[in-house]
Amino acid sequence: MAHPPPHSEGSTILMTRSGLTRQNLINLPNILTYLRMATIPLIVILLIPPASADSFNMAFGLFVFASITDYLDGILARRHNQVTSIGKLLDPLADKLLTSAVLIMLIPLEKVQAWLVFLIIGREISITGLRSIAASQGLVLDASRMGKNKMISQTVAIIFLLLAVPSLQRILDILGTLFLWVSVILGFWSAQDYFVHFVREAKRQEQHGDIPPVKQKLPF
Repeated sequence: MAHPPPHSEGSTILMTRSGLTRQNLINLPNILTYLRMATIPLIVILLIPPASADSFNMAFGLFVFASITDYLDGILARRHNQVTSIGKLLDPLADKLLTSAVLIMLIPLEKVQAWLVFLIIGREISITGLRSIAASQGLVLDASRMGKNKMISQTVAIIFLLLAVPSLQRILDILGTLFLWVSVILGFWSAQDYFVHFVREAKRQEQHGDIPPVKQKLPF
């Protein structure tokens, strides 16, 4: 999850050079984000076909660990007043790299359909593009509740798909696919709202000149 302060969900913040100090780069919430990113190549190696049940379960353990760090970094950032701009940028990036890598590796293992993964990653690339445009203007756009629910359902889906229990495998795979579809629906729903808000804000700035954008919820 991103590191927003309480009640700032969906707000717009300014990226400043003061947010790139050594202290901010190596605070505990950001270190947890770095650890989450470090699990990505390990999971990829474990899922190289043909992956055994043991490899799946080790990848499952690493993914659960990464998901826990995703939960903890936001709590620690708020509790210890360590919310940083770099954390707001790296945290969602780590989430996307992790989930995208796992989903891609699950394609040749016949756990997910390639076209479904394409929809998920295509959506993420499109929204990240809009975030990049905003960032070029010195802005960082936070995630909204719908975007976070999409991420939660995606995480649950991958957990089910990675867990290898032969006697329950069919049920686990069905549940994983179901939650993955939920994440797709939530993802495109939030993306539609995101584009609408983005276009409205662009028109507002064009009409009123280059003034700081107002705070509003922008789904991610």
